[in-house]
Amino acid sequence: MSAAAPLFELDHVREGIAEASTGALAAALYDWNLWARPDQLEPEGDHRYFMACAGRGWGKTRAGTEWVRANIESGLTSRAIIVAATAADLRDTLVEGPSGLLSVCPPWNRPLYEPSKRRLTWANGATVSLYSAEEPDRLRGVNADLFLADELAAWKYMAAWDMAILANRLGNNPRAMITTTPRPTKIIKDLLSRSDCHVVRGSTYDNAANLAPQFLEEIVRRYEGTRLGRQEIHAEVIDDVDGGILTRDLLEACRVGWALGDEDAVEMGRIVVGVDPAISSGETSDKTGIVVAGLGIDGELYALADRSCRLGPAGWARRTVDTFHEFQADDIVVEKNQGGEMCRHTIRSVDANVPITMVTATRGKHVRAQPVLSLFEQGKAHTVKGLDTLEDQLASFTLSGYEGDDSPDSADAFVWAATELTTSLGAQIFV
Repeated sequence: MSAAAPLFELDHVREGIAEASTGALAAALYDWNLWARPDQLEPEGDHRYFMACAGRGWGKTRAGTEWVRANIESGLTSRAIIVAATAADLRDTLVEGPSGLLSVCPPWNRPLYEPSKRRLTWANGATVSLYSAEEPDRLRGVNADLFLADELAAWKYMAAWDMAILANRLGNNPRAMITTTPRPTKIIKDLLSRSDCHVVRGSTYDNAANLAPQFLEEIVRRYEGTRLGRQEIHAEVIDDVDGGILTRDLLEACRVGWALGDEDAVEMGRIVVGVDPAISSGETSDKTGIVVAGLGIDGELYALADRSCRLGPAGWARRTVDTFHEFQADDIVVEKNQGGEMCRHTIRSVDANVPITMVTATRGKHVRAQPVLSLFEQGKAHTVKGLDTLEDQLASFTLSGYEGDDSPDSADAFVWAATELTTSLGAQIFV
C-alpha cells in the first residue's frame, strides 16, 4: 500500500485482523480509514477545496483516489472528474497504477473501466470521467459534482483548471481535491491563501515505512538541504530567491499563453537553438542545455521550447539537430568552452549542413545572463507556457551569482540564443 497507519497503531490492527472472519478480513484490507494516516483523510468542515500539498512519495495519489472512491461508495457523488497532467498519468497512475482506482477498490465493488470512453462506472451508476490537462477544451460542456486535480503544479495549461472548476457545478456541494508537489505558481499560492481550502502539508519522510530504502537514501544524498529538496521532499513553496533579479510574479506576467504555431502566436523573424554542452553524461551529471529562442516581428524576445537532456554527445547532438529542423531554425549557437571544436564535429556528424555558430564564455553565467534578464524587467522578453525549469533557473540568478541547486543549463542555452538573436540583427533591445 502507498500509505500505512503509524506503527504504534498497527498492534491494534493486527489484533483485530487475527480475530476477524474471512469477510471481515477482506473488508478490513480495503478500509482506507483503517490504513490511512490522519492527514491523508479529508476532515469534516465547511470547505470547498481539500489540498494535499506534499513531497514525493507522501501518498498523494492514494489519498486522492481513495477520496474519490469514498465519495462514490457513500453516494455523495454520482458524476466525478479526474484531471491529471497527461493522459499517460491518468492511465498509468490514477487508474491502473498501484494506487489507482482499480487497485484501491475492492473486488466486490470494482468499477468497469472503458479506456476508449475515458470513463469508469460503478455498480451504483456513479461515473468518473478522465481528462488530460494537456487538452483543456475537452472539459467544455462537462458537468460534475466532484473533481480531483492530480499534480496541479505540473499542469502545462492552467486553462484546464479553469475549465474543470466551471464543470464542477452539479448538486448542492460540488467539491474538489488537489494533490500536488508545490511550486510557486499563481494557482498554488492562490489556493494556499483561500479560506475555503483546507490544506494538509507533508514530507516524503512521513511515508518512509512504505518507501524503498534505496529511494530514501538517494533523495537524501542528492536533495536534502537544497532548495529543490525543500520543495520536492518537504513540500515547501519556495518563492523568490533573496536578491534575485527576477521575481516569480514578473516571470508569470511575461509568460505568453500561446505556443509557436498557435493561431494567436507572434510571428518569428528569426529562430535560434542555443546549446550549453555538459562535460559528462552520467546519471548525476548536469544536463546539456538545448533551448529554442525567437525574435518576434514585434521586436521582442521569446523562449519557445526547452529540449535539454542528460545524454551522451551523440544523443544531445541528435536532439539538437532534430530541434533545429522541428522549429525551422536559422542557426545553432554552441558554447565551445566545453569540448571546443569537438562539439561542432559531433553535431555535423548528425547533419553536415546545419549552420553552427561557436561562442566562447569569457564571463560568469550570471554576468552573461544579466542583459537578457533586463529584457524581462522591461517586458520585452517572454517565455511560452510550459517552460517551468527554464523559469526556475532564470529566477535563481542574482547580481552576484546563481543560487539554484542545479546547473543553469537551460538558462545558459537560452542566454546564448538570446544574445545571438539580439546582436546578429542589430536589434537595439539590449540598450
